[in-house]
Amino acid sequence: MKTLIRRFIPTLALCVACLIFVALPQSSSLAKSPVAELNLSNSGLALRGYDPVSYFNSNKPIKGNKGFSALHGGGRYYFTSQENKDSFLANPAKYLPAYGGFCSYGAASSYKVDGDPNVWNIVDGKLYLNINKSIDRAWARKRDFYIRKADKIWPGIRKQ
Repeated sequence: MKTLIRRFIPTLALCVACLIFVALPQSSSLAKSPVAELNLSNSGLALRGYDPVSYFNSNKPIKGNKGFSALHGGGRYYFTSQENKDSFLANPAKYLPAYGGFCSYGAASSYKVDGDPNVWNIVDGKLYLNINKSIDRAWARKRDFYIRKADKIWPGIRKQ
């Protein structure tokens, strides 16, 4: 019974998060992305303004600066330096978060849910976000399974 409950709690938490996400007003920064393939604020800002290169170079998310911004794939990214901006523009695929910055656990469950830039993992050189630490812990327990599942499902849900 305890095992069943432990397996059910992350799914229940994700469902509750989805309901909250859908119920948010459109003015919220967590509202549905104007570009469905990317998790963007209403102003088109990706990663809530965090520098995607910082996850790899500084091993932590660092807020970027408006003065070092770049457009890519329909989203605006902020960087902490010109060097980080140049690195990103030279190889965006290296730094872009999986599943457009949506929650990795959610993507594996066929949901597009906000990914929190402060709840992150780098696996095999790829950045993955999750909605909260509880979901992240559940995702981490079967990480490879969830990545394979989300990779398979994502092409069908990315434009929803």
